[in-house]
Amino acid sequence: MTDLWLGTLVSPVTFRHPGVLAKSLATLDVLTGGRAFAGVGAGWWEREHAAYGLPFPQPRERLDEVERAIETMRALWGTGTKPYAGRRVSLPETTCYPRPVGKLPIILGGNGSRTMRIAARYADAVNLPSDEATLSAKLGELHTACAAAERDPTTLAITVLDVTVIGDDREDVARRVERLRGRTSAAAYARRHHAGTLDDQRRRRDRLASLGVGTVFLALPDLFQADDVDFLSALLDD
Repeated sequence: MTDLWLGTLVSPVTFRHPGVLAKSLATLDVLTGGRAFAGVGAGWWEREHAAYGLPFPQPRERLDEVERAIETMRALWGTGTKPYAGRRVSLPETTCYPRPVGKLPIILGGNGSRTMRIAARYADAVNLPSDEATLSAKLGELHTACAAAERDPTTLAITVLDVTVIGDDREDVARRVERLRGRTSAAAYARRHHAGTLDDQRRRRDRLASLGVGTVFLALPDLFQADDVDFLSALLDD
C-alpha cells in the first residue's frame, strides 16, 4: 500500500541526539520510498527517563532542546555539506547521508503554550489531545500562535492520537472495557478511551475532521487476536 507511512509518535528529544535521529529517519525515508515522518516532543514521563538512566531536565530546557532538534534535523536534511549557523544550532558541516527522498514532515507532539508557539514557527504538523473539548481549546491557542508567527494556520496539519476501544455492539464494547479497565471504573475507562461501536467511531472521526483534524493515529488497547485488526480495516475502508 503506497499510502502507508512510518515514523515516531513521538520520540522525546531527551532520548536521542537530534543528529542521530535525523540520520535514522532519513534512512527510513529512503528505505520506504519517501514515506517516513518525524514525530518529536519534549518528553513528559520522568519515571521512564529514570528507568533508562537518562536525565530529565526542567520543561524549559526540554523545550529548548525541541527547538534545537528541529533546527538540527532541517539543517542536516538540506542539500550540500555547507556549514550551518542558525538561531540555536551551529554545525561545521551538514553531512548526513542518505538524504530524505523529499521533504520529511516533522510532527510536534504536545499541547503546552510554548509547544504551540514552536509548532507555529517550525513544524509541519502538531499532534494534539483527541478529547474534543480540549482539542477545540488548543486549536484556538494554536491559531493565536500562528497569527503571532505570521503563518497561515491551514499550512500546519493537525493530528491526534486516539487510543480507542471498538466493539461489534454495545455488549461487546462493555466486555472489552471490563477486560481492560483494571482498577479504573468502567464508566471512566470507557469515557477516557472513547469506547464505542464502529458507527460511534465513524461519527467521532467525522467530528474530529470538522474541527480540522487531518490524521487520526488510531491505537487499539485490546489487540488480542487477528480479528481485532478488522476494526481498523473497517474504519480505513469507510
